[in-house]
Amino acid sequence: MLTFHSAATQQRRARTELDGGVLVTPYECPERVDLVLERVRRTALGEVREPDDFGLEPVLAIHDRDYVDFLAGCWDEWQSLGRQGEAIAWIWPTRTMPGDVIPEHLDGRLGHYALSADTSICEGTIESAQASKDIALSAVRHSLTTGEPAFGLCRPPGHHAATDQFGGYCFFNNAAIAAQYALDHGLGRVAVLDIDFHHGNGTQQIFYERDDVLFLSLHGDPRQCFPYFLGHAEETGRGKGEGFNANYPLPPGTDFATWASALDDALARIRAAGCELLVVSLGVDAFENDPISEFKLTSDDFSEVGRRLAGLGLPTTFLLEGGYAVEEIGINVVNVLSGFEAGTAA
Repeated sequence: MLTFHSAATQQRRARTELDGGVLVTPYECPERVDLVLERVRRTALGEVREPDDFGLEPVLAIHDRDYVDFLAGCWDEWQSLGRQGEAIAWIWPTRTMPGDVIPEHLDGRLGHYALSADTSICEGTIESAQASKDIALSAVRHSLTTGEPAFGLCRPPGHHAATDQFGGYCFFNNAAIAAQYALDHGLGRVAVLDIDFHHGNGTQQIFYERDDVLFLSLHGDPRQCFPYFLGHAEETGRGKGEGFNANYPLPPGTDFATWASALDDALARIRAAGCELLVVSLGVDAFENDPISEFKLTSDDFSEVGRRLAGLGLPTTFLLEGGYAVEEIGINVVNVLSGFEAGTAA
């Protein structure tokens, strides 16, 4: 399987994340890429290739122009204010302050465009986000033109990024950008399957009123897990999109048998919907030892996940999302990809 990777994804080296009331070193770190890449090469998964530069047009097909401009200029503006740390939002529009007028001051705009306080903006953030979406686009283009699977070693991840909000370590929604690219190049319907422990709130928001993208997400119950305010089973789409959004919220401690039952239901929906391409938001933080997740999948289980995905028989693009048990992330990611290849060959 072809892997797309760029060293530019590691330009973002954030130092701060708000966790439990203190600022800690972020769980989403550049070393994640190193470990996945090392495992890809050690297992001889396939060629590793640099992505092409697709510019901003595919990004603007998904994200608001003012939001993109904000991300591009935020770090320089933050520094111009004489701030010493990284840019972190500390006030938001709320139920009593609807935020109909976007503030001029950077602190206000940070609150407007941030969905959570876990994610800072630092030097290299926009450069890494641009490289990450180019990786996703190169991978999906390969799947479209050859019918072969491809893996995009994306960093930052993307599935929490909404039309005009960042958070959960995400800035551009790589999976949504890839799906839209496929539709713009002739496909009629694409499935985006999110297997990250955390709900893909951004992807859901982007496609919630559309019937050309079937979005399905297996994740921790939002009553107990980030992002808390989206991801319930009752959220099934709106208007034309009714029936094209499927959430599988699962309780803490979920084992593979329970998780796999939800996966099988999602795969059946993909088959029934007549999708022509599968984009997998490949988070491996459902792993039993992940520090910020609460499912119980083992490394061997991820191989079986890949085999089941292969059973769809669709051109498939994998894009890296979460996974923070850093020692095992390479094993778990490549187990999914190797399992997919084994399932395809069977």
